[in-house]
Amino acid sequence: MALRGPRVWLWRWRRNPLKRRADRVEAWVVLGVWTLTVLAGVLAGTTVSGSVEDALARERVEWRPVVARLAERAPGTASENTPVSRAEQVWATARWTAADGSAHSGQLRVPPGSAAGTRVTVWTDPEGRQVTRPVTAPQARVRAFLIGAVAGLCAAAVPLVAGRALRSRLERRRIDRWDTEWSRFGPMWRRTAG
Repeated sequence: MALRGPRVWLWRWRRNPLKRRADRVEAWVVLGVWTLTVLAGVLAGTTVSGSVEDALARERVEWRPVVARLAERAPGTASENTPVSRAEQVWATARWTAADGSAHSGQLRVPPGSAAGTRVTVWTDPEGRQVTRPVTAPQARVRAFLIGAVAGLCAAAVPLVAGRALRSRLERRRIDRWDTEWSRFGPMWRRTAG
């Protein structure tokens, strides 16, 4: 177990006659790294979060539900008057007409045994291509926050890792200098001690 004295706030910035130039450089490196880490994380997180939330809001405005008709009978047997869970639904081909009049088709999840021609709802983008149902505003906020948080953490890791590498290089240089000084003064110390 290492012996440690009382914890002193801002010890890197206090005057000390034993403080070397390398200690002052390291103090500035630590300050710069933490500043860049916080700035990079906050800026990246808020930028990405805002971008994701804007994109999801645009989807809510542009994507529209369209009535489609099944092109074929859905596989399986129909269950009468009992609601079917999403897990029990099967894939079937449906066809629909986009707002511009173009015909489209795609695979949709429908209750088993649905007859050909059954009306189903499909979500489409402005070009009439099939898309998923857009997320609600609260879901968009949560998704944007989570994606922004991950982006912020990733962006903050870059200056943190770079600063760690720089500090380890400074530490290596400091130890090399100690070795050099010890090789100069160590023999003299041994002579006077003996």
